[in-house]
Amino acid sequence: MENITKRFLKYITFDTKSDPDKGERQKPSTPGQLVLAKELKKELEELGLEANINEEGFVFSKLKSNSNKDIPRVGFLSHMDTSPEMYGKIDNPQIIKYEGGDIKLNDERSIRVEEFPILNKLKGLTLITTRGESLLGADDKAGIASIMNAIEFLINNPQVEHGDIMIAFTPDEEIGTGCDTFDVKAFDADFAYTVDGGYLGELEYESFNAASGIVSIKGKSIHPGSAKNTMINSITVAREFDNLLGDVRRPEHTEGYEGFFHLLSINGDIENTKMEYIIREHDRNKFEAMKKEFKDNANFLNKKYGNIINIKLNDSYYNMGEIIEKNMKIVDYAKKAMENLGISPIIEPIRGGTDGSKLSFMGLPTPNIFTGGMNYHGVYELIPIEHMIKASETIIEIIKIIANDI
Repeated sequence: MENITKRFLKYITFDTKSDPDKGERQKPSTPGQLVLAKELKKELEELGLEANINEEGFVFSKLKSNSNKDIPRVGFLSHMDTSPEMYGKIDNPQIIKYEGGDIKLNDERSIRVEEFPILNKLKGLTLITTRGESLLGADDKAGIASIMNAIEFLINNPQVEHGDIMIAFTPDEEIGTGCDTFDVKAFDADFAYTVDGGYLGELEYESFNAASGIVSIKGKSIHPGSAKNTMINSITVAREFDNLLGDVRRPEHTEGYEGFFHLLSINGDIENTKMEYIIREHDRNKFEAMKKEFKDNANFLNKKYGNIINIKLNDSYYNMGEIIEKNMKIVDYAKKAMENLGISPIIEPIRGGTDGSKLSFMGLPTPNIFTGGMNYHGVYELIPIEHMIKASETIIEIIKIIANDI
């Protein structure tokens, strides 16, 4: 417990908040990610492994096989960046032996059982939380710590047979650009796992199909005293566009396999308004229909107001289940590993994406396994140390199962 906790507490002190405004122009999008990358390279080398950082900030390493058998090469990946939604480091996390009830973060904020009933299942565990002013960074520094802890165990226990184990720590996962240039061929794994899930036992091989949409509206400003039949208020048109998408298919009203339109931001005045959306849906046909609806709504309003709306739609990633369903043995490895450790696998679709969403379509089937963290992307984030340890043990058990499946 001590080693993995020590690693995690160190990693979360690095400010690795990614920047979506820079993600298309530079990699990594923020300098703090490269600082952490250099630290991870140093730690891997201290364990006796070769490690390198490429020009885009990826950290690559490999634990060489200790077996004469032809064991499949397996990779493990976690991302270094934290969500752009909030400050990306924490120096003073709270560590408590949880005995029940609300968890006070500061004088203004608490993790309340009423809002987060998962707390009822965490009694007796040692929790790391924020102090209500930043996120914690378990997404995905808990994944990094779990991988590093597993690799250290294997190095110190050479009697555990394994094939080549590929390691990668990636930038900019949170802004969806991190693995755009991932060199699958150079990584040289037969399949991989991202260690980027949440609750204990999460095992995910299906993700959303995802797109981003930018709606730019050009209005016409006229003095309000003489505006009748002449003014076009771009803010009002923006509201009309959003209303056409309806109230049901929004994140706050959907779950499971249900998709949504999510308005991330709206900025404007009478003359100009810009809206940023993300579109999510598990089913590819429904996904394509949602994108068409998005465009059709713009066309409808352009006919009404006279070509004042411009749409930009870009696909971000696709449902990795399309690929992994052809390689279900790798899901079975993870499922069996958890069961061997007394963990009940929770196999559900990701209501989001991971690096595996892109990697799977690049030729590297990559399901996702848990880290133990929860309440990501905000001040209520926490992780039980015991669950982070279970994530590391699951990695080790997967490696053992693969070696014995020859």
